[in-house]
Amino acid sequence: MSQDIRDFVTPSCDLLGLGEPTHATPVFAEVRNDLFAQLVDRGFRSIALETDRVAALVANDFVQDGAGTLDLAMSEGFSHDFGAVEANRRLIAWLREYNENRPPEERLSFHGFDAPTETFSAPSPRRYLEYAARYLGSSQDIAKVAGDDERWSRTEAVMDPAESPGATADAYRLRAIASDLLTALRARKPDAGWSRAELHLMAGIDLLRYHRQCAEPLDQGERYQRLSAVRDAIMARNLLDIRAAEAGRGATMVFSHNLHLRRTGTDAAGGLVSPLLGDRYTFVASSLGRSEAMGLQAPEADTYEGFLRKHITTDWGLLPAAEVPPARVRTDPTPRQGYFPLDQALLEDADVILHVDG
Repeated sequence: MSQDIRDFVTPSCDLLGLGEPTHATPVFAEVRNDLFAQLVDRGFRSIALETDRVAALVANDFVQDGAGTLDLAMSEGFSHDFGAVEANRRLIAWLREYNENRPPEERLSFHGFDAPTETFSAPSPRRYLEYAARYLGSSQDIAKVAGDDERWSRTEAVMDPAESPGATADAYRLRAIASDLLTALRARKPDAGWSRAELHLMAGIDLLRYHRQCAEPLDQGERYQRLSAVRDAIMARNLLDIRAAEAGRGATMVFSHNLHLRRTGTDAAGGLVSPLLGDRYTFVASSLGRSEAMGLQAPEADTYEGFLRKHITTDWGLLPAAEVPPARVRTDPTPRQGYFPLDQALLEDADVILHVDG
């Protein structure tokens, strides 16, 4: 058992995935901050969180150059209400403090790797496409084609295929416009604004894809599965893009739910990037024993969490996944907690287990 993540990072690793089994407790984000500080000493220079990639530009502007304020970084630089998580605020403040008075090549950077969607809504692609159009000097009237933003963002547009604009003539027209913009962007020599324009444009294209899937008339179970798969495909591409951008500076930690970072399955970002990265990808899956905040009692001894709780006697610790024997999956968590206990499939996906008892 160790509390030093550097004991488990191989020289070949340039993307380390740190999962959490639930978003319902901030304890994993708090441990994440400690682990990332250790990794910085090992040459890691960036961190990516499960938040909107475009929104995260605001937070990274503050982290890199002190642009704006910490309050602005938290209110506009995060999606999914993650800006309200105190551990995230401490992370952004620490990144800014670390970067102070350091040359650009040594500064730490902050990324989001998620799509700009929430659970029950997805915004209009309009403003993302307009950003790229302005950069390119295009005269396309995107607002006229897209129409009212609310027709895209309201809950019904995601939950009811009959209410979705994703398969309308306007949506197809926007896809054609986006394709033309992308061709024009690829043909332009990159300058200071190029990467930001590309990021916005790809977010607009991703939203069009997501809304197109929303328009598919499927039963609710398959509908959710397909939408989740589209989201994870977006996440995977964003992670590969982030690694391409950061390759010359150092390795990246990515922090997200275990289900997004696991190594197997085409409906998981980790399952899509792992075959491409090979031993450059390390996956640390997290496990939760007891949690007062969630009303979760101590796990029974014959469960995976019971074994880990016995062998990791501090508040948290790291253990090679291969040292965890087969056990029973715990059944005491309630679905509303959004907590997924450790099972054999996740254990086999992981290189390391982080167990937290709090």
